[in-house]
Amino acid sequence: MADDAAAAGRTFDFARVGRLGIAEAVLAAGKTTAQLAALIQASRDNASPLLLTRLAPEAHAALGTAAADLDYDPLSRTAILGPWTPPAGPSALAVVTAGTSDLSVAGEAARTLAFHDVASTVISDIGVAGLWRLEARLDELRRFPLLIVVAGMDGALFSVLGGLLPGVVIAVPTSTGYGAARGGETALASALASCAPGVVVVNIDSGYGAAAAALRVLRAQPAR
Repeated sequence: MADDAAAAGRTFDFARVGRLGIAEAVLAAGKTTAQLAALIQASRDNASPLLLTRLAPEAHAALGTAAADLDYDPLSRTAILGPWTPPAGPSALAVVTAGTSDLSVAGEAARTLAFHDVASTVISDIGVAGLWRLEARLDELRRFPLLIVVAGMDGALFSVLGGLLPGVVIAVPTSTGYGAARGGETALASALASCAPGVVVVNIDSGYGAAAAALRVLRAQPAR
């Protein structure tokens, strides 16, 4: 097991940020405490900031002193190894949720963006069950050229915002819901079948994937 942990640290892709402009992140789910500790130490040794995703509170606690200098957020289950400070300045995009139950996934997206020095505005609980809440934020939402939209259940918010707003909509279906929501598959199908032109879709609960897509969009724009 010790050899496996050491190998994890040796094979870390420190060059990814140079190739893509997006640093490699560690998916903590499924990794042992020893493997996570080795990856964290490898990043320290390389003086490289590190983003960990899907780091459950109990896994974070199990790391003990290995996690002493991590900036941990239990809602999004993300941790950041510094040196790192949250970005300042105007938001480049909005991260929108249909309900408060989607905030964990939205938080993963927002924290991934912040790790890459991109500020975002999180706007929560404006799903179609209360359209007046959405209508009250439309003028604000129209100002953003890019939106990450996070929704479970029927995923109706993707088409509604895609049909009302001119910005790029990145849809993130979530596993929020029960019964016919099928663990996010219904919201995924809704996003893929949307008749709103130009809505793009990432995998279920993939806040990290949506943030990575947003970073690619932002960095493809010419410098002003």
